[in-house]
Amino acid sequence: MNDLAAARWRDAALAAAVFAVAPAALGGVMLRSGAGPVRDRWMELLSARLPEGTPLRRMPHGIGDERLLGGLDLAATLRSGRPVAQRGLLAEADGGVLLLPMAERIPAGTAARLAAALDRGEVQVARDGIAVTLPSRVGLVACDEGQGDDDPVSPVLGERLAFRLDLSELGWRDVQREPSALPGPQAVQEARARVERVRAEEAVIEALCAACVALGIASSRAPWFALQVARIAAALAGRDAVMHEDAEFAARLVLAPRATQLPAPPEAEPPPEPPPPPDDPQDRVEEQEELATPDAPLDEQVLAAAQAAIPAGLLARLKMEQRGSGASRSLGRSGQARLAGRLGRPAGVRAGGVQRGARLNLIETLRAAAPWQGLRRREGDTRPGVAVRPEDFRVTRYKQKSRTTTIFAIDASGSSALHRLAEAKGAVELLLADCYVRRDQVAVLAFRGLGAELLLPPTRSLVRAKRSLAGLPGGGGTPLAAGLDAAWALAEGIARRGDTPLVVLLTDGRANIGRDGVGDRARAEADALKAAERWRGSALAAVVVDTSARPEPRARALAQRMDALYLPLPHARAATLNEAVQAVARGAAGR
Repeated sequence: MNDLAAARWRDAALAAAVFAVAPAALGGVMLRSGAGPVRDRWMELLSARLPEGTPLRRMPHGIGDERLLGGLDLAATLRSGRPVAQRGLLAEADGGVLLLPMAERIPAGTAARLAAALDRGEVQVARDGIAVTLPSRVGLVACDEGQGDDDPVSPVLGERLAFRLDLSELGWRDVQREPSALPGPQAVQEARARVERVRAEEAVIEALCAACVALGIASSRAPWFALQVARIAAALAGRDAVMHEDAEFAARLVLAPRATQLPAPPEAEPPPEPPPPPDDPQDRVEEQEELATPDAPLDEQVLAAAQAAIPAGLLARLKMEQRGSGASRSLGRSGQARLAGRLGRPAGVRAGGVQRGARLNLIETLRAAAPWQGLRRREGDTRPGVAVRPEDFRVTRYKQKSRTTTIFAIDASGSSALHRLAEAKGAVELLLADCYVRRDQVAVLAFRGLGAELLLPPTRSLVRAKRSLAGLPGGGGTPLAAGLDAAWALAEGIARRGDTPLVVLLTDGRANIGRDGVGDRARAEADALKAAERWRGSALAAVVVDTSARPEPRARALAQRMDALYLPLPHARAATLNEAVQAVARGAAGR
């Protein structure tokens, strides 16, 4: 085991011991690790330090609100003739730990419900004729099993978890040994009783807050979690007050993974003037000892500990995510999620009749009818069994992933057209290789002379893409408005079919042919900006790739008018362009 792996495993094991002291107070742990022996080993360390009888529940993927929050006990309700409530998974895990595998895939609604339970420490159920509030003081272990460019865990949920641990690069040999300084179950039990008495001085709180500011952490929960971790670390060490090493430990485990920037270098200060020589020789000796061993301020120690623990490449990944999130459209590698009729994955139920092929959900229909049985019997409904009325009908909704179609709108005018076409051809070939795996499509249209031409309808055929680009001539005027109109019409048609379009416009923004085919530069630029207006506020995502020799203000203005991402790539290679387009697709919301 190398030193880096040993340090990472030691911190992860210490985090498990700290979390076992007060799971609900710390919210939980975001554990980046796939299913396997490494994650199982970490869970063993955590389980061994939880009190005997502590609930440890596993939350299945795709869990419904009824099972998660609680609701109507259908069988008991039908037997008794009155609404009977049942506890959900969050209430069952009260006082314990909830394990969430594949946390990066949970729907936004489920993440919001988990976050609300973590905030309140309870779940409120008000549905199907019941209204109850159940305690749910839990700690959450959210396992991030994403690979490569998969979605991260929901920020709404990750914000409420104290620890962010990354075990993805550790192997079984790295985690076989238990760190020597790891507190045992007895120490955790004693710390659980001692932690309420641990106090922190104002200097510790100020140092943690100052470290958050220096690291660019805007969340108010981060210093609060760091303070709680420092108090628990002191309790594990048998102390009633937070020491400097406890604050440094908290900064390393809580603040460093949340850093969004490196702290600014300290400003140089002039050296202090030397004090006058003391008269007493003993005073001179004590003063020399003080000067020889100066202590750094606490806030600098805490910040240095956090800065040293920032994972390699974390800030670079954050910058790439922020750049990719500039697109505000709903787009993803597998297309936008949309509701469907009878195909796809179940996405809840809705009230309604069984019309136009809708599928009746019998269980939810009975659940909707059960609370009203007593009232309907008193109203004179003497039919045997459960009295079901049309307003009780519930039908299942389904959700599908639509295909993503990348539309290349290429400016084929001017003397540099061949260079742009070469870039587009290479990018299309690279994108088609990815599209073959994702079952996505690519389309190509070009505009030159007096109008635009669709060279390649949406397809996954690499041969057709090469053939359509190979025979495209370059030169002539720039009918930018016509190109935008053609791209819009094609994207609208794709969206109406239920797929998700992404338009990549390669141009320098210098329009000189208007919509009427007249060569008037001023009118052509005005027509282009007018054609770009319809993109703003629409559901169509777009990227403007500036292919000028240097960033062109007209192309930037066009991107702003379209509310599209602007990419100045004057000397871009095909691989660079492909990476930029993929970054937009990954960073857009609503995958």
